[in-house]
Amino acid sequence: MYKSKKPYLYGTGRRKSSVARVHLFPNGTGSITINGRDIDEYFGLETLKLLVRQPLATTDMLGKVDIVATVTGGGVTGQAGAIRHGVARALLQVNPEFRAALKAAGFLTRDPRMKERKKYGLKAARRAPQFSKR
Repeated sequence: MYKSKKPYLYGTGRRKSSVARVHLFPNGTGSITINGRDIDEYFGLETLKLLVRQPLATTDMLGKVDIVATVTGGGVTGQAGAIRHGVARALLQVNPEFRAALKAAGFLTRDPRMKERKKYGLKAARRAPQFSKR
C-alpha cells in the first residue's frame, strides 16, 4: 500500500499496445474514473464497461472500492482490457485469497496477442496483392 493523501493500492495492466495504471481506493463508493472522466463518459459501448467491472463482480467488490485509472496507447478495446488486467492485479493486494477466483476467470493472465508486422511483398501482414488474369 502506497502513502498519499488517501491510501490506495496499485496495479499495472497491459493489453496490445495499451498500458493502464490503476489506483484502487478501498472503502469507496464504486466510482470508476478513467483519464479524469467517468467510465460512462469514457467508454461508449456497454460491453467495454462490463469488461472493466468483471474482476470487481468476480470478487464481490462492486460498489466497495473506487478506481482511478490512467490509460495510454491503443484503441478503446485494448484500453478496456488493460484496465481489467490492472484492476485484477490491484485486487490481489486487497485480499490475496482472490487469486484463485481471478486466475480461474483468466483476469491475471497478460494477453500476449499483438498485431502482426507487415511483410515485404504484401499489402499487410498476410494480405497479398490481387493480380488480374492477363
